[in-house]
Amino acid sequence: MALFKRRGSFDVDPFTDLLFNALLTFAFLFLITLLLMHPPAKSGIIDPKAEFMVTVSWPDNSPDDIDTWVEGSDGKLVWFKRPQDGLMHLDRDDRGLVNDMQLIDGKEIINPLNQEVVTIRGRPPGEYTVNAHYYRSQTLRAVPVTVYVAEVNPVLKVLHYATLTLERAGEERTAVRFTIAPNGKVTHINTLQKSIVLGGKL
Repeated sequence: MALFKRRGSFDVDPFTDLLFNALLTFAFLFLITLLLMHPPAKSGIIDPKAEFMVTVSWPDNSPDDIDTWVEGSDGKLVWFKRPQDGLMHLDRDDRGLVNDMQLIDGKEIINPLNQEVVTIRGRPPGEYTVNAHYYRSQTLRAVPVTVYVAEVNPVLKVLHYATLTLERAGEERTAVRFTIAPNGKVTHINTLQKSIVLGGKL
């Protein structure tokens, strides 16, 4: 007796079906693994991995070079020649227009932003001093410098925000001083002047 198959029907071998399902499962697990290894970027979220962040900025496109100096507990000091000391890090040293050219996709792009960033990645107790130093002048003019200090964790809290003016090359000004108590709390925020630049005078 002849066997006729309906149009469009086909026989499926149970082993082939099992193999196909196993392949689908493997592909799904592989995709999940890739997603866990490389999670999608969260737009607009910054994770600085720090307890405190100090940002020093001056006018965009200015060729003048302003340096940030931070003295921490036990006399630790960070500046452009010593970008790390203990838990303090100078994450960006900006030299005016000198290092503003970037090569992106084969094209030269100028970043006009003048900004230096120091992070403190812990809470060692002691006094911290943040100074701005007019390192080199191309314009021979006074430069307004904005200093922003924030406590990043557990929530963002602005500790200090102000603009000071550096009149000439070589001038050093204390922007802010604060103390981290043994319990991790910030106290004694003030602007009493203190020279920390090597060979500087206040």
